[in-house]
Amino acid sequence: MHIAQSLESIGFLSRFSESVLAYPIVLSIHVTDIALFGGMILMTNLRLLGLTFKGVSITQMVTTLRPWKRLGGTVQICTGLLLATSEATKYAPNPFFWAKMIILGLIGVHAMVFRPIVYNQTEQLDRSPVIPGKVQVAAILSLVLWTAMFTMGRLIAYWS
Repeated sequence: MHIAQSLESIGFLSRFSESVLAYPIVLSIHVTDIALFGGMILMTNLRLLGLTFKGVSITQMVTTLRPWKRLGGTVQICTGLLLATSEATKYAPNPFFWAKMIILGLIGVHAMVFRPIVYNQTEQLDRSPVIPGKVQVAAILSLVLWTAMFTMGRLIAYWS
């Protein structure tokens, strides 16, 4: 809790959390970006599962959305850090916040495991007559992890 109090006492973070406009604007950007970023993740995974966008190659789907997903992820991290550190004493005891952080770590592990064998091999996947099991596992795990993270993020506000 001492670390949380120290974070909150940093000048610009305390001014930010007390701002009538800045905090709500950043929170709105964070939530809007969740919808946009989450939509791109959903589209990619549904394509990897072969459920939608069958007229679009996996390579085209992944490469077209990759820069936008990177931008969305960057916005998520920046706004999330700002929101969490400005109210660190509120977040520190919140189990949903910590569940979200653990899930975020698992998403990182997912990326390290599946990026080289799925997301960086899209041209091979486009030539495959069926979508390989490892690709389906990657897509399903991605959907589960991201849904869990967004859910935990939403539940943070309801814990008291």
